[in-house]
Amino acid sequence: MPFSEDHPALRTALDAASQVPADDPRALRAVSVTVAVAAAAHVATRRPQVFTAVGSESAARAVTTKSTRTDPVTVVDTETEELIRGRLAELRPGDAVLGEEEGGDDGTDGVRWIVDPIDGTVNFLYGIPAYAISVAAQVDGVSVAGTVVDVAAGAVYTAARGHGATRHEADGAVHALRCTDVTEVSMALLATGFGYAPARRRRQGELIAALLPRVRDIRRIGSAALDLCMVASGRVDAHFEHGLSPWDWAAGSLIAAEAGAVVRVPSPRTTAADGAVVVAAAPGVAAALDAVLSEVGALDAIPE
Repeated sequence: MPFSEDHPALRTALDAASQVPADDPRALRAVSVTVAVAAAAHVATRRPQVFTAVGSESAARAVTTKSTRTDPVTVVDTETEELIRGRLAELRPGDAVLGEEEGGDDGTDGVRWIVDPIDGTVNFLYGIPAYAISVAAQVDGVSVAGTVVDVAAGAVYTAARGHGATRHEADGAVHALRCTDVTEVSMALLATGFGYAPARRRRQGELIAALLPRVRDIRRIGSAALDLCMVASGRVDAHFEHGLSPWDWAAGSLIAAEAGAVVRVPSPRTTAADGAVVVAAAPGVAAALDAVLSEVGALDAIPE
């Protein structure tokens, strides 16, 4: 069933925002939910329209590349960012916006919206059901509200700083998010991701080889935003990844932190090229995992 703009998460967010000032994190969360749910409905509708005939000439025309030949962007990515920017202009005129596809204001003063129209574009392109919309509000460079929509699952993850994190299902079920209570790194399930530049991928492979004997196992889903939400919901115990841009982590890191994770994020001015690491870990293993990551060199940046 296509993702609906009438998702139950929207009413919950609007209700919570109805009696608070416009710049309260709960009000900004309501905006992020409104915009992200609309974007998810668009993505869910457009994918079968554009990619029904995989390998067709029309599908080929819908895809271009960015940093490397393996780093795709689709017409749906650009359409969706335009939709998000349009909704934000209506709901929050005057706020700055930074998006993956169109760039934007790189300042950090006041309210700035950080937008990833489709996180996990390769999954989206191949029809692997693990791609997300990510919309966050930062105030003076700090994430205070954010929403990540798992389009294929119909789930909306959202958080406001100081007010916890929740997952809203399409059937109306609401789950308060908490990290796992794992206490041993050797029993921790880690999520990670890889860059597109060959040299960075080579170094990331070396780190995986060093870490794999030290943990329960490692998962690579293909969407950093969803990885961070999986830390929040207890579906993995930790996530680490090099070379993320702010739109990859701005919403998901807040959701993880509000669920109890210990989170390490770079400056909001960093880009993927800087190669800084993002880490989110369940509190029971955060310090020990940090020590292991430091020991193998995984806390060092991997610049392009």
